[in-house]
Amino acid sequence: MVIEPEYDDLLAKVDTKYTLCIVSARRARQINDMINGVRDRAILSMSPTQIAALTSTKPLSSAMSEIASGDISYERVAESYK
Repeated sequence: MVIEPEYDDLLAKVDTKYTLCIVSARRARQINDMINGVRDRAILSMSPTQIAALTSTKPLSSAMSEIASGDISYERVAESYK
C-alpha cells in the first residue's frame, strides 16, 4: 500500500511534524464541516451517486493533499497557529 502524499513531501511544507498535525487537523475539520453542510442540502436535490462522489475522500486525506500541493499555508502567531 502506497501512502499519498508521502510524509517527506508533507514535512517539506511545514517546519515540524507537530505543525503538520495541527494544520492538517484544523483543515480537516473545516472540510468536514463543509461536507456536512453540503450533504444536508444535497440530499434533497442530488442523486445518491453524486453525494457519494462528493464524500468519497476522507477530510484528513483531502487536507494532506492540499498541504502537499501548497494550497494551504499557516502563520505562527505568538505561541499558537493561525
